[in-house]
Amino acid sequence: MPRLRKPEWLRIGRMDREKISEVQQLLRKLELHTVCEESMCPNIGKCFEKKTATFLVMGDICTRNCKFCDINFGRPNPLDQQEPDRLVEAAKKLGLKHVVITSVTRDDLKDGGAAHFAGITRKLREYNEKLIIELLIPDLKGKEEDIRTIVEVKPDIINHNVEVVPRLFRKVTPQANYKTSLNLLKIVKEMDSEIYTKSGLMVGLGETKEEVLEVMKDLREVNCDILTIGQYLKPPSSDLEIEEYVHPDLFKEYEEKAYDIGFQFVASAPFVRSSFNAEEADFLLEQ
Repeated sequence: MPRLRKPEWLRIGRMDREKISEVQQLLRKLELHTVCEESMCPNIGKCFEKKTATFLVMGDICTRNCKFCDINFGRPNPLDQQEPDRLVEAAKKLGLKHVVITSVTRDDLKDGGAAHFAGITRKLREYNEKLIIELLIPDLKGKEEDIRTIVEVKPDIINHNVEVVPRLFRKVTPQANYKTSLNLLKIVKEMDSEIYTKSGLMVGLGETKEEVLEVMKDLREVNCDILTIGQYLKPPSSDLEIEEYVHPDLFKEYEEKAYDIGFQFVASAPFVRSSFNAEEADFLLEQ
């Protein structure tokens, strides 16, 4: 199958290399990982230029081997108990008002890393009680006790991505389960309705418009508040090919449909990623 030619709307403009280097040096000094770098996110320049980043905790080796991802797969190292303190230091130095924290999937840990997420959240609250904390968490194998561990520390937003339409799970993310992901979001809302829930979807992998709309409906049925939709872009190490470059007009249509069915904030565009410009939804927390 011939490789698709990248369209004009997928061109990234010039970036301030000096500002990007400042953030990179800080992260190296504090021995912190970001999903921006590890997953080779196309928005890394824009985020680092604004002195923002999505922190990747619990190491840079994942226990799952999802086909869309460029993060290393293998046996992770033990948890770094000093990581929460270094992350707080980074938030201070970058002057962050909205912190996004995600992780590799740690199926090797009994609680999937839930206690580590909770510990980081507590540390950040101690530093600044007004800080907006968004946690982008793995599925925790759907275990309610581990979900509760995170809910009880009251992050402002709990994000968990369904990633793709159900038909493509086996092909794209074979160790995950669509119903488990939906149920996680449902459980969060049942445990604490004040926490905003968020999920994201990649397109361009052969899904139909009808399938995308069905995922939107499923997410609203579990009271998901925030939705992101972006174009799948093939990492260098992946053999999962792009099936289609979705036109910006269709992204706009998805956005309008999502608002129509009740999402409170929607970001839908080719370069949208789950945590890119996450602070744009902060107005919800001020209501």
